[in-house]
Amino acid sequence: MPKTSDAPAQKGLPGRKAQAARNDGLILEAARAVFLADATAPIAAVAERAGVGISALYRRYPSKEALLRTLCYDGLRRYNAEADAALEDSDGWRGLVGFLERVVDADVHSLTVHLAGTFTPDESILPDVQHSGVVTEELVRRAHAIGKLRPDVTPQDLGLILESCAAIAVPSRERTVQLRRRVLAMLVAGLSADGDLPGPPPAPDEFAWRWTRR
Repeated sequence: MPKTSDAPAQKGLPGRKAQAARNDGLILEAARAVFLADATAPIAAVAERAGVGISALYRRYPSKEALLRTLCYDGLRRYNAEADAALEDSDGWRGLVGFLERVVDADVHSLTVHLAGTFTPDESILPDVQHSGVVTEELVRRAHAIGKLRPDVTPQDLGLILESCAAIAVPSRERTVQLRRRVLAMLVAGLSADGDLPGPPPAPDEFAWRWTRR
């Protein structure tokens, strides 16, 4: 996944704004690494890893909760952007599979697996949550329509697939990516297989409890 500090949005910014943008990128990159390793880590560990002063961090993020919220919200928006891109593909099955591959490579769902329940979501994310539901349903509908996706697969099943891949982690980043892609390929093969799946599919709100502050 590209480092936030390399984002093109920083180019052409004058003096202090460029430095602020660079610091913000460093902070988010460090926060992701720190909190995925240990969600209970103090915010000072983020400043240390980012190589910025604690005051610079607090100017941008007044609390650890605000920083956690930003990380997860950015992850959801990346998910939505990849889903929107997949809907541009004229082939519903290819669009769905490409979407799953890109989201797994971006490691979006590690944030869900590790950070759900560590902060209180606010209403600002509701439009993105609603959009994610709409685009995921449409990806599944299109794949069903062309007969490639088994009929008993639901949008919520995609979330389980993505979280299963995100749970795979070994010390080597390169090997982690390889293993996640390997497992995803096996799961994708199952999406078009015959036979009935055991048990009912996940309910739309079955995992919402995880976002309640522990």
